[in-house]
Amino acid sequence: MKIARHAEILKLISQYDIETQEELAARLNESGFSATQATISRDIRELKLTKVASEKGKVRYTTASKQDRETEGKYIRAFKDAVISMETAGNLLVIKTEAGMAMASAAALDELGWPEIIGCVAGDNTIFLATKSADIAEKILDKLKDIAGTF
Repeated sequence: MKIARHAEILKLISQYDIETQEELAARLNESGFSATQATISRDIRELKLTKVASEKGKVRYTTASKQDRETEGKYIRAFKDAVISMETAGNLLVIKTEAGMAMASAAALDELGWPEIIGCVAGDNTIFLATKSADIAEKILDKLKDIAGTF
């Protein structure tokens, strides 16, 4: 049911300029889907929908776009330019950056939205990146090495 509802949501936002969760709920109901406001809110988060300005000057829901991919590229470039070294310590990654670049780099890592990353804490030149396990920390380290180059 969830997969079918998600597919219908994507179809609806591509056909109509849907501005609110209430409007989305009404369109879903017309399509034969019954969903609460909480369910729709969760669906919007899971589908990573965002609001953008429509041609009519209003806002509407849309999916991740080329702009999102370009933004991700900017975050990756910023991280790559700042990082000096990386290593794991249990379920943490310890990332050293150029002086004054840790907070921006941690924000960039957070914005990537990788579900394996629980969160980042940054100082002036050091980031502690938390994951759920040491194995996951190693996998994230490998992904980051691919992005930033081998250390």
